[in-house]
Formats: sequence, structure tokens, C-alpha cells
Amino acid sequence: MKQYLDTYKNELLDQVIPFWQDHSLDKRYGGYFTCLDQKGQVYDTDKFVWLQARQVWLFSMLCKKVDLKPDWLNMARKGAHFLKNNGRDVAGNFYFSLNQAGEPLVQPYNIFSDCFAAMAFSALYKVDPQEEFARLAVNTFENILSRRSNPKGKYNKAFPGTRNLKSFALPMILSNLTLEMESLLGKDLVKELVPGVIHEVMEVFLDSNSGLVLENVLEDGSFCDSFEGRLTSPGHAIEAMWFMLDLSHRFGDHILRDRAIETGLRTLEYGWDSEYGGIYYFMDCKGHPPDKLEWNQKLWWVHLECLVFLAKAFQMTGDPVCMSWFEKVHEYTWTHFKDPDYPEWFGYLDRYGKVQLPLKGGKWKGCFHVPRGLFQVWQTLGQL
Repeated sequence: MKQYLDTYKNELLDQVIPFWQDHSLDKRYGGYFTCLDQKGQVYDTDKFVWLQARQVWLFSMLCKKVDLKPDWLNMARKGAHFLKNNGRDVAGNFYFSLNQAGEPLVQPYNIFSDCFAAMAFSALYKVDPQEEFARLAVNTFENILSRRSNPKGKYNKAFPGTRNLKSFALPMILSNLTLEMESLLGKDLVKELVPGVIHEVMEVFLDSNSGLVLENVLEDGSFCDSFEGRLTSPGHAIEAMWFMLDLSHRFGDHILRDRAIETGLRTLEYGWDSEYGGIYYFMDCKGHPPDKLEWNQKLWWVHLECLVFLAKAFQMTGDPVCMSWFEKVHEYTWTHFKDPDYPEWFGYLDRYGKVQLPLKGGKWKGCFHVPRGLFQVWQTLGQL
């Protein structure tokens, strides 16, 4: 496994990070362009708040854990000031998207803008300890907790009372965000919040019948036999399992570690396309046709999160099954998603592994999953 270490490190530092440094910074208005074509040229100037925040976090994290480079810190600050000045409504909720100048385009219907904003300002505070960054991070986190029961608020399009569902996405993100912000939140609050988050992930959304993590359950935690209730996203589930591994390490919980590895491997086996390779985007836990028409696409982030999970699982246990799966997923990922001609990676493949869109960034893909995945695998393999 350790022979992969330099591969991930060099790809991160020599290819991916320079790509975003060279092409994404908006020198006129601040913030970042994320809609970049194969060569890095800007093809749309709208700015998506959660991607802005993710990039602030990424460069801040690199400053803290790799090297406090002035140009990395400058990148993080440029994005943070743009977010601080333009990203929120009067109630402190972060918009979904803005135009190039920072004027709001889409209302703050999605709480994930807030989640990644809290993570971004918290990470920046660690390397640039300005009190306004700490205050923004904590206030935003408190706002997230206040919205947990109804994250979309008035923007929720579901009719109330008929089929009230709750989504896996928020407890999944909180399981990572809480640890990311521990230095600001305090160990007591983290110890108070973490058991509930683990319970949600490993008991409420982990379906005891299929052994798969569901994307939606009824408000009381019970199974809902519908398109939404049967939906499982292997990428989400496996990403959550490496968050669980981090929590198991933080709190010395070997039972959680073993359950997370078991669940991640089961999910990978269920989600792997045995005919063409790669991991499906969405599946139905009962094997019925999913309602998502893009269900059989192969996406960059799914595979990178899986590599992180497998690296951590092997590092913690030495399980040869994890090593075998890592090698298999690595081969598919590096063969299909890495662009052989230009830096950064493709994001969207069809079932057969053909690139569907040659973009390097867009509305959903930014400076996050590729560099974070490369960093996590590099650091994890370095511990072997």
C-alpha cells in the first residue's frame, strides 16, 4: 500500500492544487470561479456558495497541515472575504448561489452552504486567528443546529404530514463538521453532540434488513417503502464510514471502527459494477429500478471517498480485503478520472467509463473532493 504514497502526494501538490491556483481566483471581485473547462478556462461566472466555502477550507487546511505558504493563505483569505461580504442573507443563512459580483441568485434553501461555510471559517481561523472568523464559524454552526429538524425551512417543497422524511446528508456532514470544529466548539460540546450523530448514522439510517445506509427515512426513523425511502447512495454511505472511522479513532471506539468497516465493505460490494467496473451513483436497497435517471453514472467523488475509506480501514486494521479493494478501486479511478492531457480530473463518466463532460469544475464539482481525497490517502498511507 505504501508504494502509492508518492503518487497521491505528487498529484495533489504538483497537478491539482496548481490548477486551482492558476485558474479559479476571481481577481476582480474576489471569490473563485468553479466552472472551468478541461484546460481551466472559465465558461460560467456564477458562484456557488458551498463550493466557495469548500475551497476556503481546502486551502486553509493545507496551510495548517502541509505548509503555511503565503499564496495558499492568500487564496483562502480571498474566498473567505468574498463569502463574509456577500454570502449571507439578513438572518445569517448562506445563499446557494451568487453572480460574479456577489449578488444573490438562489435563496438559502440548502443548509449545506452553511455547513461548509462553518467549516471554512473554522479552518481559516486556525491559520489566521482573526476573531471574526471564529465568530462566523460558531454562529453558523449554532444556526445549523437550530435548523436540524427542518433544514430547508420555508423552501421545503414536500407537502406536510403525508410522508415526512428526514435526510441522511445532514447527520453525515455533522459527523465530520463537529470534529473539524472541535477546537472552537470545545471538547464538552463535541462529546455531547457526537453520540447522537453516530446513532443517526449507524442506527437510524443504517437499514438492519439490507445492511445498507438509506438516503431517507421517516421522521421516527422507520423505513419508508417508496422511491425516496429505498434510495441508497454508495458514495454517501462510504464517505460517512470514513467519518465514522475518524470518530472511532478520536474516541478509541473499536466497536464503531469494526462496524464502519463492515458497512463500508458491504456497501462497496453492493455498489460495484461487476460488468464494467466502478461504483454506481444511486441504487435501490431492494434491487428495484431507482427513480434517479443518472443512477448508473460513475462520479469522481464517489470513487475518491471510497479510496479514503479503504486506506483508513487498512491503516487501522491491516485487513487484506481492504487492501485488495483499494488496489481495485485505485486502478479504475486513476485510469478513468485522471485526465492524461491536462491537470485536474474528470468528474462524470457513463456506466461504461466514457467521459460524459470534459469539465474540471462546475455547479457541483469544485476544489474539494479530488484534492481532499488525494490528501487523505497520502496522509493515511504515510502512517503505515
